[in-house]
Amino acid sequence: MAASRPARKGVAIDATSADTKTRILDAAESLFMEHGFEATSLRSLTTAAGVNLAAVNYHFGTKEVLFQAVLTRRLDPMNQERIKLLKGVEREAQGRALSCEKVLFAMLIPALKIARDEKRGGKNFLRLLGRAYADPAPFIRHFLSGQYAEMIGLYKEAFLKALPHLSRQELTWRLHFVMGALSYTLAGTDAVKLFAQMTAVEKYDDELLLQRLAPFLVAGLKAPALADSRKLELVSGD
Repeated sequence: MAASRPARKGVAIDATSADTKTRILDAAESLFMEHGFEATSLRSLTTAAGVNLAAVNYHFGTKEVLFQAVLTRRLDPMNQERIKLLKGVEREAQGRALSCEKVLFAMLIPALKIARDEKRGGKNFLRLLGRAYADPAPFIRHFLSGQYAEMIGLYKEAFLKALPHLSRQELTWRLHFVMGALSYTLAGTDAVKLFAQMTAVEKYDDELLLQRLAPFLVAGLKAPALADSRKLELVSGD
């Protein structure tokens, strides 16, 4: 028997309906973005969604599964769009290596599109993704690693062609730093404060933020590979 709870004006909410599932996901996305995974309670979630615990259990079972579902519904389409965009510019290049900038922009453009589209989560989802990327919970790290695997694998090959001076190991580290910088920036709070401190003219905008971030990321990716001797100097402090 489907669980339900009284709704306003005496209308019962069907806990098994697709609409109820969407409401739970929307409420969870907002709360996880604002408070993080650990600090978001199921009680606050059911209150925000206007459902009971039975509805959450029916659709997701656990808070961990719900968190993954919140990320998956936005992250899967975004990563597929990234893959489609990269394959498109590779076809246009007709076998020639892409520039580092083109590869990076193919990765950033889908994130910009989400930032502009509130129906796909908008800025809130990007900030949630930034939180998730920095979260120490092992299940979140494992989940994100799996969700990004196909996309990162394809982009890594494109970057290796664009940056032949880098070894695969060095590029892996640099892409890790790129994803970390992107996720931290999109998490939002510090960026908003920085914008407020730096200028009273510019309005905070995710597109402008990513436009400023892109040259920084390109410079980091293009930086010369450190020679072994130089690495030793850095470690020893000489």
